[in-house]
Amino acid sequence: MRSNRRVFPSTGGGGRTLPAKLGIEDTTSSCHPELVSGSIQRCVLPVSLDRFRNKFGMTPPEAVLYLAGRLSVKKCAFTMAEILLSLTIIGVVAAITLPSLTGNINERTWNTQRKALYARFSQAIALMPALNGYGTLKEETDSAGSTSIEDTAAETFITDGLSKVLKINNICDSEHLEDCGIADKITTLAGSIISPFPIDMADFNSELLNANASVHVGSNYSHLNTKNAAFETQNGESIVVFYNPNCTANMNLAAAYYTQTVMCANFVYDLNGNKGPNTVGKDIGFMSALYATDSNVVAPYPHIGDTLTGVNQIDGGKACNNLDNEYRLPNKDELASIFYNKNLIGISSSGYWSSSVADIEKAWRLSMDAGYIIPRDKTENYNIRCVKR
Repeated sequence: MRSNRRVFPSTGGGGRTLPAKLGIEDTTSSCHPELVSGSIQRCVLPVSLDRFRNKFGMTPPEAVLYLAGRLSVKKCAFTMAEILLSLTIIGVVAAITLPSLTGNINERTWNTQRKALYARFSQAIALMPALNGYGTLKEETDSAGSTSIEDTAAETFITDGLSKVLKINNICDSEHLEDCGIADKITTLAGSIISPFPIDMADFNSELLNANASVHVGSNYSHLNTKNAAFETQNGESIVVFYNPNCTANMNLAAAYYTQTVMCANFVYDLNGNKGPNTVGKDIGFMSALYATDSNVVAPYPHIGDTLTGVNQIDGGKACNNLDNEYRLPNKDELASIFYNKNLIGISSSGYWSSSVADIEKAWRLSMDAGYIIPRDKTENYNIRCVKR
């Protein structure tokens, strides 16, 4: 009769081990009754139990149970110390990465909103027949010498002009700007604080009011110190308007001129009201509408970095492209808008190049101390401030 041989694998590790082969020869093929469990019958050599126990220190049933236990899956668990250490590491990593991640998301959101707002305003302003002449603006002096201005210009520009071409939810005068979501304190692009928010042109930028031809060759002009007004759009933006009802039309000027004369409305917007961070270059920006007819709306987004100084016009354009493909030299209307809002940017009072050319050899350069723009030779060195749209 054929001999059956039982093989036990090694268990590994410490403890008892069973050899790969028992090394016992026998010609019996019957199954030992002590190794029968349920419906599964395990057959081993019918050797003496005492002999088996003496050789391996256990009976065959005990050997089977021992091997089954050693081959079972070991249960593992983390200690409390390990869990706390893991949570600490996760917290440190989150503290380092989340602000940057959140900031990037906010910047993308603001950039999208800013472009959408500019598109809506460009379309709305194009539908208005003219941007000048709105409201009452009259300066009076009483017998005691006190001067007062009857000023409804900015409010009327919004109610009778913008509201006809743009969906507006709420309108506020200069004394109640906060009711339209305008923050009382904002941070400029240079990091300084403006507080409280300016309520008229003199507070916003005193150079908007007048100029003297003795400073630059050209015609004198004088603007009354109009108060601003504010409104909220259906999309949740809060916008302040500085309005000049006496702005002139686009005459396609080829000679030098003061940019203040062509500014009809300057808009300072906050994309999310007073929620914050209330910082120029983030949720706060500006747009300008120039020329009473054939109007042009610009919304330059200045580069946060420092002004580049002592650069000719050609190299200035290349320098902006080197910053990023989106950045470029501002055209002359965008440069004028930067002048109107120079206190929001923190820009120096000197000459700046534009990308607009007067002829083959000359380009437009604007003086930030007076808003005077004039064609200059492209090889001359002035400052540049790169922008993106």
